[in-house]
Amino acid sequence: MTSNEEIADFLRANMGALNERMGVELVEISPERVVATMPVEGNTQPYGLLHGGASVVLAETLGSVAAALNAGPGRFAVGTDINATHHRSATKGLVTGVATPLHLGRTMASFEIAITDEDGRRVCTSRITCALIERDPTPKG
Repeated sequence: MTSNEEIADFLRANMGALNERMGVELVEISPERVVATMPVEGNTQPYGLLHGGASVVLAETLGSVAAALNAGPGRFAVGTDINATHHRSATKGLVTGVATPLHLGRTMASFEIAITDEDGRRVCTSRITCALIERDPTPKG
């Protein structure tokens, strides 16, 4: 059986090229709460504001990590739906995303992700739903 701590270590070490390029850093990982930061600089649209798509990348990363931690042994999570409401712009510093569960079922999990600026003002609210799927134990290829 793989512990949540082992899963968290694996996820930290394997964030993927997009998250690395965007500067996403996981700072807290537990089944109840996943937190990450992302710099605004380098993730802006032409007017110098944090790109809405960058906020969604941060939200999907957090929700996917949270779902993976809640999937259970022999299971994995895949995103099925994500939405985002952009409340205000951010032009500098770091934004912080916090994912918390809304629903934790056997086959489906949903999370709210609140993204705030360095002054604690909410920049974006996102919701993600992930399907929790059994791993196929049969080797491929």
